[in-house]
Amino acid sequence: MLGTWRWNVAFGILGLALTALFSFGNNPLSVVMLRGFYAFASFFILAYAARAVLAMILRPPAIPLPPGAEEGETEKGSQLDVTTPDEAGELNDLLKAQLQGGNESNPADGQKEAAAEFKPLSPPQFVSSTNKQPEELAKAIRHLTGE
Repeated sequence: MLGTWRWNVAFGILGLALTALFSFGNNPLSVVMLRGFYAFASFFILAYAARAVLAMILRPPAIPLPPGAEEGETEKGSQLDVTTPDEAGELNDLLKAQLQGGNESNPADGQKEAAAEFKPLSPPQFVSSTNKQPEELAKAIRHLTGE
């Protein structure tokens, strides 16, 4: 079952408090205490039922093995290896090549680096409105605002 008996007691105390709160103004103290006891007992028992239902709902489903499947096959893919391979040697080679001259290719890698130098992107410039006539600007603003 889900949880412990303490949840049942807490749920029972909640029922007792609510019953006492709503019936204290209209009933004498002895009736309030009797009804509070009944509320505590009923909420205590209802908590057991609620815990049993929650335990059944939250239980993971039992998946039956297909016929002919072995235990080892069902465990495949259940664990994830998150370690990365040790590439310290390759990293050291790249750092040495960078310190020695930059564009030299490393024969151990078998990859050729591009001989072209780095060129930053040169995006086209936006059109400025410094040489526009005031009437054209007013017309454009009227068009954009919908006037």
